[in-house]
Amino acid sequence: MATTTKTPTTNPTMADLMDRLDPKGNLADVVEVLNETNEMLDDLAWVECNNKFAHKTTVRSGLPNVTWRKLNYGVKPSKSQTKQITDSCGMLEALATVDKKLAELNGLKESWRSSEERPFVEAMNQKFQRALIYGDSSKDPEQIMGLAPRFSTVSKTKAENAANVIDALGTGSDLTSIWLVGWSPTTAHCIYPENSQVGLKTTDLGEEPAYDEDGGEYRVLKTHFEWDVGLTVRDWRYIVRIANIKKSLLKPVPPEENSATAHNLYELLVKAIARVPSLTGARFAFYCNRDVETYLRLQRANSKNVFLTQDEVGGRIVTKFDGIPFRRVDALEWAEAQVK
Repeated sequence: MATTTKTPTTNPTMADLMDRLDPKGNLADVVEVLNETNEMLDDLAWVECNNKFAHKTTVRSGLPNVTWRKLNYGVKPSKSQTKQITDSCGMLEALATVDKKLAELNGLKESWRSSEERPFVEAMNQKFQRALIYGDSSKDPEQIMGLAPRFSTVSKTKAENAANVIDALGTGSDLTSIWLVGWSPTTAHCIYPENSQVGLKTTDLGEEPAYDEDGGEYRVLKTHFEWDVGLTVRDWRYIVRIANIKKSLLKPVPPEENSATAHNLYELLVKAIARVPSLTGARFAFYCNRDVETYLRLQRANSKNVFLTQDEVGGRIVTKFDGIPFRRVDALEWAEAQVK
């Protein structure tokens, strides 16, 4: 089993693409704010849509037939099977307004206005992160199709990718998941509309009239936030879901085997890594909520497991398992339906 992973330089992050698409750099601060509150953004690969607002991908669904040939016998021609998948972008938008006079009274108008609008950035970030995991366009057409609806069964007769859904055997209502994802343009990546700007776009609409409940007019400064984004999974083998992790089964000391008494998080993580065909060619990371990460570190303290390490990356302490970084994603809730 490999103990280190290579981070491909060909997989552009949002910050990389914004440097290319926005040479003035006026959105750099927004990127940093998003990364502070959504650690998954550190890993996402981005690809421009190839069909306006949607992205059509050809996925290989079957291999060609090969045979052992005998003398004086021929070989029948064959070919691989492919299928096309289309993913669409969703449109996430918000409008922020601040009283012009209030902004002027606060002296540093632009910096104060930016601080007042920062919660809108946070709200859009949280909405995007939740949709990236739980969004289901089959139920809500305006949303994107997230990871959970794509990996929603452990039955291989229902879905081929069930091979990469590991059942942690938890039942009830207090369930969550750990995800292992390898991001790259050929495995899994986010998409943005053709001929557009990647990431969160902010537009200063300037000064506009506004009206109070009695019809009185005053002036406001308005900002438009918009984020057109989608998700494409080209090769499901590079995504593993450890489902049915039960909150009450998280214990500081794991059992010898994964059982009904407590989750052995290390065993589950090793199984997840083993499901991936290769740890090269993609940017891999584990994703879990803060409770799971806490108990993972507690189990390390008790078991002295050498696979769990901590490194400082970009001024942040990053927990790694077998060389793969852990990212905390608060959007991973404790109310997931049991994956059966």
